[in-house]
Amino acid sequence: MSSTYQPLHHKYRPQRFDQLVGQEAITATLGNALTSNRIAPAYLFSGPRGTGKTSSARILARSLNCQNSDGPTPEPCGTCDLCRTIASGTALDVIEIDAASNTGVDNIRELIERSRFAPVQARWKVYVVDECHMLSTAAFNALLKTLEEPPPQVVFVLATTDPQRVLPTILSRCQRFDFRRIPLDALEQHLTWIAEQESIAIQPEAIHVVAQRSQGGLRDAESLLDQLSLLPPPIEANAVWDLLGAVPEQELLALAQAMTSSEPVALLEATRNLLDRGRDPGAVLQGLAGVLRDLVLMAAAPNRPELTGVSPQFRDQLPELAKSIGRTRLLQWQAQLRGAEQQLRQSVQPRLWLEVLLLGLLAEPMSPALATAPRTPQATPAPAAVPVPVPVAAPAPAPTAPSPSPAQAKTPELPTVATATPVPATSGTNLPELWQQILGSLELPSTRMLLSQQAQLVRLDANRAVVQVAGNWMGMVQSRASLLEQAVAKALGGSRQLIIEASTNAIAAPSAPSAPVVQPPQAAPAPVETETPQLPKTEVVPAVVEAPTPITRLTTQEPAKPPPTPSPVAISQPVQVEPVQNPANPSPASGLDRQAKNLADFFNGQVLDVDTDGIG
Repeated sequence: MSSTYQPLHHKYRPQRFDQLVGQEAITATLGNALTSNRIAPAYLFSGPRGTGKTSSARILARSLNCQNSDGPTPEPCGTCDLCRTIASGTALDVIEIDAASNTGVDNIRELIERSRFAPVQARWKVYVVDECHMLSTAAFNALLKTLEEPPPQVVFVLATTDPQRVLPTILSRCQRFDFRRIPLDALEQHLTWIAEQESIAIQPEAIHVVAQRSQGGLRDAESLLDQLSLLPPPIEANAVWDLLGAVPEQELLALAQAMTSSEPVALLEATRNLLDRGRDPGAVLQGLAGVLRDLVLMAAAPNRPELTGVSPQFRDQLPELAKSIGRTRLLQWQAQLRGAEQQLRQSVQPRLWLEVLLLGLLAEPMSPALATAPRTPQATPAPAAVPVPVPVAAPAPAPTAPSPSPAQAKTPELPTVATATPVPATSGTNLPELWQQILGSLELPSTRMLLSQQAQLVRLDANRAVVQVAGNWMGMVQSRASLLEQAVAKALGGSRQLIIEASTNAIAAPSAPSAPVVQPPQAAPAPVETETPQLPKTEVVPAVVEAPTPITRLTTQEPAKPPPTPSPVAISQPVQVEPVQNPANPSPASGLDRQAKNLADFFNGQVLDVDTDGIG
């Protein structure tokens, strides 16, 4: 009956610290600690997979408990009962725990309770917690006190591949040893020794490929060598590439050579030659990125070919190839390939995506000056060409005297403003009439009543319509801005930008829907006295720009043009008028009736009764 088969990574597991491959610093430190009998209560072994963390923990346990030694020794015999049982994992005093399956706080509490008992056979009780980063936070916290002050003759060894997930309080209580990836030369020497011991006929080029593809992991390299030992001898490098499913280096170099020629047909033929022979598109892209990296290193250091990862038999091709491509272009290709592997993996047509990607590398990169497309100039007028704001009142037919206010001083500039497309609505009409046309285009009576009382049109040109609103009504008017914009377009035609401004003064609303403005003479040195007879149902409209002399604007019931001879006498003539009540002291009856009617119109209702008995 044949003996049980052992894989190479089990058969050649290191049994002493001097058998560790590529971890000289850790070997020397732990060896000196054992020799001087300075044993720490807790150790943390961290590093990539297959670098010897768990094996080092077992070696430490054998070094502490070797029966052929009087005390801790860096060179355990490996033949005594304890050394054999520890190597096989059956020792009573050396407990290995997989933290991936024992993550809870209850498992750690049980471990702590068992650690309080003295060792049965060995001198030291050793607990090895593998993949300790999988422990929960509660489990880590339960272990804190025990790690800091463990029972006598107890050693904890924590092993992890992700030390960032270990609590800082745990890290501070352990002696940390970081295992590095095994260097390429040391890995090749170890694989060659194993091949000699197992009588495996493998070529040095194949061993180099095995060591290179294992990426510093000894267990991965030994497992791959174990697979290759099943092939018929001699084992060549192509057999390694075929077993791994990767693209050979000579084919990747040929692909890079095709890219250098800048011939799309040659590049497509080289790519399809690889794909037709069963090469995976993702493997081709990954291998090409590695070759480009080696070419960048060769372009930066032509005299150091050992810095590259290419096999020694192909290194003589790199200098000429790197020189023909150029370092700048190589770096551009590397930047273009960034993130392409993820996109290729998600693509439903990886062959097509790979061909398009490689053809894109041949295209010359667009310069920053050409990358920014010129923008088409917009037809909007310059800020300096914006028409001068128009006051609420209709302008005088012909200004004969200079006005003292700034707003009136800008009025003569209106004829000089030129527009690309004249607007018929603004020529020969005043703003109050246009505002009434806009209000008439509103469908909702409530919105029409609100705007007639609390808003007014102050400026209008070919592009903009500016509406001034009482400050406390801004929110409600802005919520209905879309309706107002539609009404402007319907009444005036064309499309204009609606601008809503807040007014610092209160805006009195007329009860009549239409009311043209009659303005007193511009040269009036003082405002019109309050006792001047006013037309019925008047409105006091604030000026757009405050002038030094306040101006009172009067509204009439029927449309009328400004009087040809503006004088205070013409305004003071009482033609079927009634005096306007002072806004500060309105008549109780008329003011209350008007307010009630406005409120009823706003809500589309009617007034039934107004009680004035309590007013007074």
